Amino acid sequence: MSNTPTLKTTVDVRSIAPRERHPLIFGTFDALQPGEALLLVNDHDPKPLFYQFQAELAGTFSWDYIEKGPDVWQVAIGKQPAGEKAHA
Repeated sequence: MSNTPTLKTTVDVRSIAPRERHPLIFGTFDALQPGEALLLVNDHDPKPLFYQFQAELAGTFSWDYIEKGPDVWQVAIGKQPAGEKAHA
C-alpha cells in the first residue's frame, strides 16, 4: 500500500485575491477524502499556510514541495488516512 496521496485537484491561487486564498485552500482540503491530495500553485512560498495547517490540522495532512520558486511554488497537500503519521 502506497503512502503517497492521490492527486485529486489543482488549486491555482495566483490570480485570486490574497484574502480569498486560504479559505479556498482549506475548503478544497476539507472536501478531500483520506488518501487524496490537492496541488497548490502559488506565486510565493506558502510557508505561512503551512503554519496555519499545523495550528489547525496538526497530524492530519502531508506537505510536499513539488516546485520551489522563484516564480512558481507547487505543493502537494494530502489528507492523511486515519492512523497514519503526517509528514512535512
